[in-house]
Amino acid sequence: MTSNSVFLVNKGFDPYPFILLNLILSCLAALQAPVIMMSQNRQEVKDRKRSKQDFMVNLKSQLELRMLHEKIDHLIIH
Repeated sequence: MTSNSVFLVNKGFDPYPFILLNLILSCLAALQAPVIMMSQNRQEVKDRKRSKQDFMVNLKSQLELRMLHEKIDHLIIH
């Protein structure tokens, strides 16, 4: 864009509104959008699995704590 507007002054191959540049950037965005969406979907699946695994670990630790409390209560009573 700089070479087109500064060095080539009035003889630039793409005059001021830069239609060719806009076309190239639009095509690039159209090609990148599906790739970005697919990677976000894969990341979402990984996050969902990780959160489910975290939930299971937390549930197991909660059950272990509950058992320990019951054992301590049993020891205190006896």
